[in-house]
Amino acid sequence: MKFTRVFAFMALAGMAGSAFATNGDNLIGLGAQSRALGGTGTAAFFGSENALTNPALLGKMQGTEFAIGGTVFMPDVKATSNVATPPGTSASATSDADLSVIPEVSLATRINDNLTFGLGMYGTAGMGVDYRGEDPLNNGGLFQAYTNLQLMKFVPSLAYNNGAFGVGAAAVIQYGALDMNYVTPGGTVGDGTATDLGFGFNLGGYYDVTKDLTVGLAYQSEIGMNYDHQLTIAADGFGVGPNGMGVITSNDLAQPAEIKAGVAYTMGPWMFTGDYKRIMWSDADGYKDFNWDDQDVFGLGVKYSANGWWVGVGFNHGDDPIQVLPNASGMTGYANQAINMFNNHFFPAVVEDHLTVGGGVSLGKNTMLEGALVYADETSKTIDTGSISGLLGAGNPDAFPANATTHTVDHSQLGITVSVRMNF
Repeated sequence: MKFTRVFAFMALAGMAGSAFATNGDNLIGLGAQSRALGGTGTAAFFGSENALTNPALLGKMQGTEFAIGGTVFMPDVKATSNVATPPGTSASATSDADLSVIPEVSLATRINDNLTFGLGMYGTAGMGVDYRGEDPLNNGGLFQAYTNLQLMKFVPSLAYNNGAFGVGAAAVIQYGALDMNYVTPGGTVGDGTATDLGFGFNLGGYYDVTKDLTVGLAYQSEIGMNYDHQLTIAADGFGVGPNGMGVITSNDLAQPAEIKAGVAYTMGPWMFTGDYKRIMWSDADGYKDFNWDDQDVFGLGVKYSANGWWVGVGFNHGDDPIQVLPNASGMTGYANQAINMFNNHFFPAVVEDHLTVGGGVSLGKNTMLEGALVYADETSKTIDTGSISGLLGAGNPDAFPANATTHTVDHSQLGITVSVRMNF
């Protein structure tokens, strides 16, 4: 029963990890230009792909633009733990969830001198770890866990511009799918895939201080999501669900609100961009239950454009949003360590610094092929699990020192974005 509870508790983490994301479980930018320039785009005009970042910037559109592409995302996540293995041994494996394809389609067309309509479909966030291929010699120490969260947004938008300023709004329809399962000595636990639709909105504005300097502000609302039976079933298996301690009592997992500010400055063929974003994880249902803190994200980019081509580089930094609960005695210490452990095991949102590069080349008068590469260097995070091991082995969370066992995750990322942009 103790093993079953630990397996179930760790499976809860499947609701909020990061497998094709870099700022928490969000992509650092949408579209090749944004991703090449450090995920910026709150003040920098990148065409139809601006709809989700700052819909007001669609007011800079001339004519009609259609863009289609996607990102091949390749995370490298490795977990090492001795929390549930025989003394003197540990389990270690690399997640097989190492390849995701994330689509993006966007369209923007000018209606008249003041109005522009936009429409986009974006894969924006998600997670996934897969330890089902774990070496049997690990004795199930990584629980053969599989989780997969995918989020897609459909975004119709309208922008108004007049002279040096513009404002915009977008309705956001979000589709989410969550699948969690894991193995206990009694068999596999899971309830298949749960899906939901959520609704939100984006607001934005920009102002051209001069013809070369633009500032922008944008707000993205929280989007509530509920995945039937996924979280409560796992929580009840651990004794912390609605039929137990009542720590986890719902299947809500909301995507958090964001506040964004940006600046873009053009000097001849050069464009310099900077963005600040605050992602409010601590207010989002689900994430706040697992001790995620608000995240400050900074992006910088430089782009050089010439006749028929462009190149750009960027940098993006966002602190690890997952706070580590302190060690304590008794069941409090056990609960704290369990939360830390499944965050670390299934929420590998520990990468912080990202280097970006990209470029584009014209394929004809109205068509451009663009690409970007985003690399996040490996980050390692270790948390204590001795109280969990004590409860497993001796039925007492204080049987071992709090740091007697540990769990470590190593995480790096590589993403390649390719898109084709057509103007009419």
